[in-house]
Amino acid sequence: MTQYAWVLQIRPGYEDEYRRRHSVVWPEMEAALRAAGVRNYSIFRYGLTLFGYFECDDVPAMVRSLRSSDVSKRWRDYMEPCINYDVDPSTNYPYLLPLIWHMD
Repeated sequence: MTQYAWVLQIRPGYEDEYRRRHSVVWPEMEAALRAAGVRNYSIFRYGLTLFGYFECDDVPAMVRSLRSSDVSKRWRDYMEPCINYDVDPSTNYPYLLPLIWHMD
């Protein structure tokens, strides 16, 4: 199991809308994440900063799976007004943060 994290920003003024849209994540989006190999996924918020944490065994396969998923594209389009996406051009996915320390 490999741990990953990302950081994104909510657009100012969209805090409530972001929370509303995540209050009920589409079941088909959750299924697409699971099918892509994503486990134990959480998103935290501090002000306008979002911190996502997930576990996945094969990130390149996950990115390919989600990029080819119609529901994932619809979800990105749905969330785009609320988020400033900072995407790593080498993966076409938000920049993944390096793990510095972990305690079981």
